[in-house]
Amino acid sequence: MADLSVNIGRLSLKNPVMTASGTFGYGLEFADFIPLDGLGGIIVKGTTLKPREGNDYPRMAETPSGMLNCVGLQNKGVDYFCEHIYPQIKDIDTNMIVNVSGSSPEDYAECAARIDALDKIPAIELNISCPNVKDGGMAFGVTCAGAESVVKAVRERYHKTLIVKLSPNVTNIAEIARACEAQGADSVSLINTLMGMAIDIEKRRTVLSINTGGLSGPAVKPVALRMVWQVSKAVKIPVVGLGGIMNARDAIEFLMAGATAIEIGTANFIDPAVTIKVRDGINDWLNQHGCHSVSEIIGCLE
Repeated sequence: MADLSVNIGRLSLKNPVMTASGTFGYGLEFADFIPLDGLGGIIVKGTTLKPREGNDYPRMAETPSGMLNCVGLQNKGVDYFCEHIYPQIKDIDTNMIVNVSGSSPEDYAECAARIDALDKIPAIELNISCPNVKDGGMAFGVTCAGAESVVKAVRERYHKTLIVKLSPNVTNIAEIARACEAQGADSVSLINTLMGMAIDIEKRRTVLSINTGGLSGPAVKPVALRMVWQVSKAVKIPVVGLGGIMNARDAIEFLMAGATAIEIGTANFIDPAVTIKVRDGINDWLNQHGCHSVSEIIGCLE
């Protein structure tokens, strides 16, 4: 076995393979398919301060080499998570990370503070692709000022590892990453979904209930890879790469582009054991190429 361990700030991962929020439930749903403790981390579904019903159906659609979704962060709120979900997942022997969403910096900060009190949740991932209700619905993550406002508010009340998930729907993602770093982010993860649309030409209307949704899957991988490469060169904090990773070769590309760890999302819907296969595939590749540690290939592009 090669040494697959990596660090994201103070967070130690036994290997660089994590799950992407919204594609792996709370982890428990996959316990029949894989050993959950075999992963570097599990990022659970998006959690908000108050319960959210999500968007009307239909809210998922298949597209060429990908899928669209507009689930809308359906969840029962952070208090329900703390009281009912946390007791079920706290003893899983891996990093259980909560994805935090909100509609104002204050919402984000309060939600993060409540999770901060949970001993066995060592990190959160901030989803700053959410609409800012005080600014006409523009996502926090598409401007430096918006990103800074959320990270600053959360950093003041959250004391563990803080990962910020970046939106790709911007002109210069490196600037957004640097803004998050300046406000105390320990890491950035990217990319979140790209905005897209699907149309039913017989019904002459959009497939999704709210017209547009987030595109994920293999179709976004080249964009994600480019952005990870750009951001890893722009910041000093670790980068977590995601977007269309379907197998170990895809994951290795992201590591070589500068990602310290990776997340697997849409592929979980196709093969619930894909995360373990990717972990083992990375190890096999390292052994075949005479590498003793995964750190040897992180950011190795000339």
